Amino acid sequence: MTADEFADRIREDNRTALSRLGSSKALYADTEGDIERDTVLRATAEAERAAWETYESWAESEGGEAGEAFADTAAEEEEHYRTVADLLGEEVEVSEVPAIQQYLRDREDTLDRAGGFLGRTLAAEKSKDQLVGFFVGQADPSTTREIRAMNEDLDDQLDRALALLESVCESDDDWDRAAEAASGAIQAAYEEYTDRLEGMGVNPKPVC
Repeated sequence: MTADEFADRIREDNRTALSRLGSSKALYADTEGDIERDTVLRATAEAERAAWETYESWAESEGGEAGEAFADTAAEEEEHYRTVADLLGEEVEVSEVPAIQQYLRDREDTLDRAGGFLGRTLAAEKSKDQLVGFFVGQADPSTTREIRAMNEDLDDQLDRALALLESVCESDDDWDRAAEAASGAIQAAYEEYTDRLEGMGVNPKPVC
């Protein structure tokens, strides 16, 4: 299996979850129904900071190619956090670790982390697209431009994740393990999305 085929497999296996994570209801869930500029930015800053902290901890415990990949990604996520914090005009602490980051932090070996890295990147692509759409709708071109720049980094992260997977997966069993980790990350995000919407009395299923 090639890395590109693997990515297609994960997208297909998680088609419904990824579609709904890219819907406007995902932003509604992230902000607990308060879809205003500052609330959206604060939720985004928390997510980016949590990702930065996850990848930084991985980089500290890994060596070689994996350590470099996670270090580069941690640096990007830190930059994303600081960009959003600057837009918001305040520092933001992580009040509650997002489910996807908690899932990733529970992965202990390189192969599982590589799979989770890919899953998180695919989920993040969907959330960033929704953010761009929100700020376009707000007629806020400067913020839209900043979010689009963050989105571009996800292309590099996807390439990095796929290269790492090609390096660490030596058998079909390895690819299957990586797939389980990748899907696990996406499903953790999706379950949190579902739980939040249901907690607000909103049906999470229809995509809007």
